[in-house]
Amino acid sequence: MEELKEMLLENGKAILPIAVLVVVLQLLLKQPGPDVIQFLVGVVLISFGLGLFLLGIKIGLLPLGEMIGSELTQRGSMALLLIFALFFGIAVTVAEPNVRVLANQIDAVSGDVISKNSLIIFVALGVGLSMSVAAGRVVLGIPMKYILIGGYALIFALSAFVPPHFVPISFDSGGITTGPLTVPVLLALGVGLTSTLGGKSSLSDSFGFVALAYIGPILAVMLLGVIYA
Repeated sequence: MEELKEMLLENGKAILPIAVLVVVLQLLLKQPGPDVIQFLVGVVLISFGLGLFLLGIKIGLLPLGEMIGSELTQRGSMALLLIFALFFGIAVTVAEPNVRVLANQIDAVSGDVISKNSLIIFVALGVGLSMSVAAGRVVLGIPMKYILIGGYALIFALSAFVPPHFVPISFDSGGITTGPLTVPVLLALGVGLTSTLGGKSSLSDSFGFVALAYIGPILAVMLLGVIYA
């Protein structure tokens, strides 16, 4: 219960400034009273729900990610590590709430031209492949800067060939994967991987997973744009 209280207090502190600003704006614009009350009820529900969500991640998914990462490296199979990283990235992305929100919005705005299911699938594949690359980078000791430079060079090259409306969608798809579920799980996986690799630096190799998780969906959705074109 103490951890839940701490989570609720942290969420309250984070959401309170936004709530105060919105209420002040509604009062200045002379919005009806029921709208303000409805908004405040929503703020309370969001704070409580997000607190439970983050508590579940802390006591469940974070230890799981670290345990899986350390166990996979002890198996000594590079192929097993890459395959698991692929499917782990896909599973986490499909469960990410931000991905579904963006997919539903794009589906509604485009009038079903861009299917929400196809967008979710490509974003998930992008994150999964990025996780395989990130895991392989840790094992092989490849400097992160080379992967980032190559990834962004490929992104800007592809942007010249995809339909114009897919470019902003692609970058938004990368941004929404760095959500409240994906980020802590991927960081935990990275820490678990490097904790059992002798001669590796946990500080430099445990991180960068989120950076690659941002690049993968952008490339995947751009490829989806090439297909739609």
